[in-house]
Amino acid sequence: MDNVGIVVADIAAAIDFFRELGLELEGRATIEGEWAGRVTGLGDQCVEIAMMRTPDGHSRLELSRFLTPPTVADHRNAPVNALGYLRVMFAVDDIDETLEKLLKRGAQLVGEVVRYKDAYRLCYIRGPEGLLIGLAQELS
Repeated sequence: MDNVGIVVADIAAAIDFFRELGLELEGRATIEGEWAGRVTGLGDQCVEIAMMRTPDGHSRLELSRFLTPPTVADHRNAPVNALGYLRVMFAVDDIDETLEKLLKRGAQLVGEVVRYKDAYRLCYIRGPEGLLIGLAQELS
């Protein structure tokens, strides 16, 4: 897998939030023109993107803010059992410390932090713009 794409309204806030999770901004660009619209099927488009890289360098998150055409649907507050893409899960070293930092940035805990056997501590949060994000701390 090369990357996961997320469409946001406030790209700067999303970049700051994912930096707090340890991702590094790899680059920002504005993508526009007929060629880009042929890929997405949107025709003439203009989109600002930010590519974020995970600390291990193996995965990336592409944040996109569409300038034209405007966004047409909003799935940010869909419940966990909604059809389609659910969430992005991040492995963290200390779930309590990470959660404390993210709550200061406006994240909201969806349920509670739970322990799964002696393997993981897990939780879901709503991050920037209501995006559903999972946190997992391995206990071994």
